[in-house]
Amino acid sequence: MNIGERVSGVWNSFINVPESAIAMITCAIIFSVMYFFLLRFLINNNAVWLAVIFVFAVILGAAVVAFTPSLTGGTFILVPAVFVLVVIILYATEIKRMIWAYKNLKLLEVKHSASHSIDDEKTENCISEIVKALQNMSKKNTGAIIVLAAGEIPGQIIDSGIKLESDISSELIESVFFPNTPLHDGAMMISGTKILAAGCFLPLSHNDNIPKDLGTRHRAGIGITETIDVVSLIVSEETGVISIARAGKITRYADADMLRKTLNKYYWQELESARR
Repeated sequence: MNIGERVSGVWNSFINVPESAIAMITCAIIFSVMYFFLLRFLINNNAVWLAVIFVFAVILGAAVVAFTPSLTGGTFILVPAVFVLVVIILYATEIKRMIWAYKNLKLLEVKHSASHSIDDEKTENCISEIVKALQNMSKKNTGAIIVLAAGEIPGQIIDSGIKLESDISSELIESVFFPNTPLHDGAMMISGTKILAAGCFLPLSHNDNIPKDLGTRHRAGIGITETIDVVSLIVSEETGVISIARAGKITRYADADMLRKTLNKYYWQELESARR
């Protein structure tokens, strides 16, 4: 048998495969791809133990279906389906952030041009000015939200406020959040060493686990971190307590050391990005 006849034989055997077999192969490919992305998602979110349980559940379900003729393949699908539902419930915030990141939105790209260059001295000055402003507003019970953006910001959030493109200073931050001024109730967006905008409207969090004593300002500060990779610094207008929101979670009663640690981490990422 020559090569042509062999190729022809393989092709004929392929096109003569029963439709049920083709459907099974197609389903196997689809589920394999789904399992791959699910496992990668769990591993990227530090849930290796959950990934191991998932693999074990799939193998166990396949074994049960294989040795129980009365069960159909549809029964086996229930195992991963229930597991996927559990993952969606547990990681709703992370999934929401992934969806937001891939949406076809109008984005404002933050570029590190010469005017936005970052160095260690400028970074230390920005950290000191932000911490000073937060502590002063905390003492006066002045409500505020400062968002530290890393990378891209949805254009509609920037457009909802007033663009400033100003250098960071405690005086400017405090004047923006001074009570009864036009920009007081909105959020300030900071990227690198620049205040991009102020008076911006943020999406509110609908997480039922947020303490009831936290109002709209805190829900807005948390909400933006659920959908975008940013950090929110929040000052309570009622108590003066400073909070830090990150990835949908909030840490209250932040002191100067916690603020500096958060800002150092943020500016370290900015420095690395600017040097690339």
